[in-house]
Amino acid sequence: LTRTRRSARQAGATFERTIADALAGALDDDRIDRRVKRGTKDRGDIAGLRIHGQRVVVEVKNCAKMDLPGWTREAQLEAGNDDALVGVVIHKRHGNGQGLDQWVTLTVADFVSLLTGQKVVR
Repeated sequence: LTRTRRSARQAGATFERTIADALAGALDDDRIDRRVKRGTKDRGDIAGLRIHGQRVVVEVKNCAKMDLPGWTREAQLEAGNDDALVGVVIHKRHGNGQGLDQWVTLTVADFVSLLTGQKVVR
């Protein structure tokens, strides 16, 4: 079965819903939800996630072929668009449909920012 553009969009939307629901449930925060797509300055796929009182941008990917460098660049760009502390990528762990069992990728600088609450200046 070949994936079409339409089926890829649907798979992505379904995965975004899974991740948003998993984060909202685990963090007991009903403000966490899928972000409505608007305009050219994308601000990530999940809204309402915060740490140290600052926004965290989440880029969600359900792709068979990984592109971690491209995905992390996209998450960092979207974090800038949202004036967020960091941007992280949550990507599909194929063969496992549970939201909390998926992979998270970020740079070490962004990891330090998450731990300290301070943006790392590069």
